[in-house]
Amino acid sequence: MLTTGLGAGLTACGSGSGGSGGGSGTLTAFVYGDTAVKIQEASVDRFNKSAAAKETGGKVELERIPGSDYPPKLRTAMGSPSAPDVFFNWGGGSIKAYEEAGKLVDLTDVIEDDPVLKDGFIPSVLSSGDLKGRHYGIPMRGMQPVILFYNKSVFAEHKLQPPTTWDQLLDNNAKLKKAGITPFALGGGDIWPELMWLEYLVDRIGGHEVFRRIQDGDAEGWGDPAMLKAAEMARDLVDDGAFGSDFTSVKYTNDSAPAVFAKGRAAMHLMGSWEYSTQLGKFPDFARRNLGWTAFPAIEGGTGDIRNVVGNPTNYWSINARTKNKDAAIAFLKDCASEEYAQALVDNGDVPTTSNAAKLLDAAPNPEYARFQYDLVEKAPAFTLSWDQAIGDELSARMLTEIGKLFAGKSSPSRFVAACKGLK
Repeated sequence: MLTTGLGAGLTACGSGSGGSGGGSGTLTAFVYGDTAVKIQEASVDRFNKSAAAKETGGKVELERIPGSDYPPKLRTAMGSPSAPDVFFNWGGGSIKAYEEAGKLVDLTDVIEDDPVLKDGFIPSVLSSGDLKGRHYGIPMRGMQPVILFYNKSVFAEHKLQPPTTWDQLLDNNAKLKKAGITPFALGGGDIWPELMWLEYLVDRIGGHEVFRRIQDGDAEGWGDPAMLKAAEMARDLVDDGAFGSDFTSVKYTNDSAPAVFAKGRAAMHLMGSWEYSTQLGKFPDFARRNLGWTAFPAIEGGTGDIRNVVGNPTNYWSINARTKNKDAAIAFLKDCASEEYAQALVDNGDVPTTSNAAKLLDAAPNPEYARFQYDLVEKAPAFTLSWDQAIGDELSARMLTEIGKLFAGKSSPSRFVAACKGLK
């Protein structure tokens, strides 16, 4: 759950050279410089040798920026004459300030008019990074939905089934507590794992439109009845001991929560899809033998589609409105829809968001897990971007503070809702 601060230093004036159509020369692409950057390196090489590069008169040069330096360097560059033509981002709130300053190419019509882009990606992923219903990014990395993981050994020993409804989840909780097992691991010391519970509860109770309203800038959306109900249900879980008594001192970032789960002290763990790789790295025997996964359960009486998912849909390429060659930039983005690009993601252990990826997943490190993720997301009518990413870092920090107080018992559900309505 990563957020970025992008507001400082942005103005409505242009930040590049040249116009918005065809041109010539080298385009600069800023990318988050982690191990997955090799996929973007190969994409750049492929594009620069392509007929599209020759036809548009442009080539791409990748600038790799270390992860911790990425947000501030991008922010500074976007306010200068040396802004990138294309840049990596998280969608939603991470690009809101740029859109408001007129610094992004609106890709909505471009995508609608181009079959490669329109049909190349899972629709819920393509739209999840939008701002006010407009596309400003093209998916360029793997998906990271939030998944309900469970310990198959613990479930088998106590004759439990993965819950498909909230009542089943509560019944499982009661049986687990009676057996002396904490139902859920939770890294409350980091707070953002608590956010995942509210994201799914709000979606299942009121539908993805509830948070979409907030993401689009309407703070009154926090007052939706689904938000209060979700906060109440979260508090009920805490008060009922679903997370144990010391979850506020347990963290995910130091592997404490994964350890509690892997060692059988907790039976389930609501976490992003990266939990599999975390467990494989830290507790490989557990990951290979006893790690199970399922969708978040339905809530009786809820109006949200039970197929919806929440989490980190993917990362995106966006185009600077002052790019030297918009045609070349768009042509470069099309490579993300190619089978070569999707195959590279699979080879890296990621699950692509492209519409052609299903046939490639047999080559994934764990085909069963990869297919589960892909099917989960492909069938989802909506994929809600993690709230902390969707609203930007300033509001996110304040929201997470309120979530921490709610789960720790320092705030009531009604006070939580009232405090969040003040996030403007």
